[in-house]
Amino acid sequence: MPETSSHRTGGPARALRLGVCGPVGTGKSSLIALLCRELSDSLRLGVVTNDIYTDEDARFLRSAGVLPAERIRAVETGACPHTAIRDDITANLIAVEQLEADFDPLDVVLLESGGDNLTATFSPALVDVQVFVLDVAGGGDVARKGGPGIERADLLVVNKTDLAPYVGVDCAQMVADAHTARQGGPVVALSRTDPESVAALTGWVRAQLDRHRTGSLVPRDPGPMAAHSHDHVHA
Repeated sequence: MPETSSHRTGGPARALRLGVCGPVGTGKSSLIALLCRELSDSLRLGVVTNDIYTDEDARFLRSAGVLPAERIRAVETGACPHTAIRDDITANLIAVEQLEADFDPLDVVLLESGGDNLTATFSPALVDVQVFVLDVAGGGDVARKGGPGIERADLLVVNKTDLAPYVGVDCAQMVADAHTARQGGPVVALSRTDPESVAALTGWVRAQLDRHRTGSLVPRDPGPMAAHSHDHVHA
């Protein structure tokens, strides 16, 4: 790994903390696996996953071999996923800080929320930047329904675009609706089989890391969080 990967020209001495959240089944773990595969040759990475009662997401990433197993930590929230990424971030913050201490220096720590509904967002006290993930299989109308995650996360990913013809979704319209809901905020239409979309995602992550290193990245709160409802599946 290049010696320059941990070089910081200013700003925080710690790693960039990047949160990934979204509804159940949208491909959050697969997106993190993709980022690890694409970036681990040039950046020092760590991962913290969240599940309610298991470490299933962490085991998936470890079995995929995307990073050394010891760089992937699991938090069992014991409650709705949003509680551990927004309401009481203590367990996640401890896991991130321990990971950073064990493998200093790290460039990026990726935090994966458990699957939650469209209102779930990370506390800016936990992450510096956050990605909200939708997928075309969830329905072409989801993007225009809005919500804090869709509207105000730093990046919205419309995932699994290669499946659109098979689930009857107009992908171009879904992406256009996403841009409208976000008032022009960044949207990446992603398929892991499409190198151009993968490059757009990794380029965005690298740009956030550059901003973090220079001190120009200021975490912002995409909330306030709407009243929580149980329309998601506690898997």
